[in-house]
Amino acid sequence: MKEQVSFQGAKQGQLFLIPTPIGNLEDMSFRSIAILKEVDVIAAEDTRHTMKLCRHFDIQKPLFSYHEHNKKASGEKLIKAMLEGKSIGLVTDAGTPGISDPGADLVAACIEQEIKVIPLPGANAVLPALIASGLDTDHFLFYGFLPRQKKERTEALEGLRAFPYTLIFYEAPHRLKQTVEALKDVFGNRQVTLARELTKRYETFVRGSLDELLLWTAANEIKGECCLVVEGGIGQEDTENVWWASLSIIEHVNHYIKIKEMDKKQAIKQTAMDRERPKREVYNIYHESEA
Repeated sequence: MKEQVSFQGAKQGQLFLIPTPIGNLEDMSFRSIAILKEVDVIAAEDTRHTMKLCRHFDIQKPLFSYHEHNKKASGEKLIKAMLEGKSIGLVTDAGTPGISDPGADLVAACIEQEIKVIPLPGANAVLPALIASGLDTDHFLFYGFLPRQKKERTEALEGLRAFPYTLIFYEAPHRLKQTVEALKDVFGNRQVTLARELTKRYETFVRGSLDELLLWTAANEIKGECCLVVEGGIGQEDTENVWWASLSIIEHVNHYIKIKEMDKKQAIKQTAMDRERPKREVYNIYHESEA
């Protein structure tokens, strides 16, 4: 067990996790600006993007590139600098570092070396999208980006199908339509809210069913990063009476083949009946897994 007391003890190298605005520069906190002016080095996902932020707030500190493709080598250099006593401010292109970016790897490396990690509160797309969605906010799961490949995406969604709480996904605009189609295929016609361009001039919320959102995506050009907030699945009381709720379609079919000794055709037919879904759809999902 390792205990960190952030603001006591001798001054030493440390890592500050500093959120930056997701669109509106007025969301930058006074503390974030002050810390960026105090650290020795700013580690940035895209130094060109961060340079614009620094110029706007008159922050004059050296920038160091740290992103998904150089995180191992750059991370080792940053750790060495902190062990030598330097303080590092980690920023992402927009939002909170460590969420859907390689910041989490640097945090883990700092903890291993007993370097203090100090998080600052600030901008992030998840909570604004959730609280404005109109869906349940008592409990929720932030998933992030779904897999890009159809097979892996379907399997991931199958694993979430029975999850009873609100689900939140990130998605790029050019993949939004296929993601909404996948959600509809696996989840059925649930309620959903699309939040895009949060805090920016063209901030938009589209609230309705997945069917309605599919129509909207077909009729509109999608721009800007997107958050999808999706109604949760069946609750615990229901899952107790649905033995297959935690299984993917592939696992469901295999259960009938292995346990009930059905042939594939019978197993697919029974799985489709259990889930009240078209047999052809179950057939396609199962046979794609064998390809």
